[in-house]
Amino acid sequence: MHVPSKCRVCREPAIIDLPRHNANFCAEHFLELCRRQVTKAIEQWKLLDHDDRILVAVSGGKDSLAVWDLLIELGYRADGLYVGLGIGDYSDVSADHARAFARSRDLHLIEISLRGEYGYDIPTAAKATRRVPCSACGLSKRHLFDKAAIDGGYTALVTGHNLDDEAAVLLGNTLRWEIDYLARQLPLLPARDGFPKKVKPLVRLTERETAAWCVVRGIDYLVDECPMAVGNKHLHHKATLNAIEAESPGSKASFYLNFVERMAPLLAGRLADDREALGTCAECGAPTSGEVCAFCRLVTIASAHE
Repeated sequence: MHVPSKCRVCREPAIIDLPRHNANFCAEHFLELCRRQVTKAIEQWKLLDHDDRILVAVSGGKDSLAVWDLLIELGYRADGLYVGLGIGDYSDVSADHARAFARSRDLHLIEISLRGEYGYDIPTAAKATRRVPCSACGLSKRHLFDKAAIDGGYTALVTGHNLDDEAAVLLGNTLRWEIDYLARQLPLLPARDGFPKKVKPLVRLTERETAAWCVVRGIDYLVDECPMAVGNKHLHHKATLNAIEAESPGSKASFYLNFVERMAPLLAGRLADDREALGTCAECGAPTSGEVCAFCRLVTIASAHE
């Protein structure tokens, strides 16, 4: 006969087991755990102040909606930013989820359309550049997130990167010893000319935990993976880490958090050198290491392909 697990805190029936914490939690105490983990991240790395004007990059998925919801719960002021990537029905559905969440909480959502404002979409850019779609997608989002934050007078740009995301990226960068990328893989990148402060408050929560937050909070989110991400190495790195985690719970947290604590400080000089090397894009004014930034080059190539 199955005996329901009990919440570690109150001994009521649990809704979730978290092997890395060696504990089970009821809904109330699971939400409390999530708030506590996000608060700990914010305080540990001095990510945000309550005076910050926050812009949350929103995709309609669990992580971005969870971090927006958590920040509002914790008393921060935060608007959302949705970028329409033009990936068929996937983009249409993701936009619907982002809008529905904003309406349900009476929050402000800014929307940008790649097709409407820059004359291309991600499928077109992928064909024009003959590179994997994730390359054009990541480049476009980074540029537009930064621009919207700077133009809107926001003091912090928040993304929904969770522990699984960060550990997978760390694994990929470590396998290739991408020192410059490793130097930038931090929960906080301070503001500098042309760039807003960039913050990842969810790095102490796993993908499963952010999904559970949304379920318990009644947040309807886009479940499907992007159809253009098939074959992305990032997904393979996640699967590898999931296999390790299944055998040794807590491995992902140790891998990433120990990197931030012990290794990242040794790379701080590399990050400083990289930041001193940037100039200004001749076309849009964004920071760049060349005469014209990668985003403006992408717009030119993709538009010519139409």
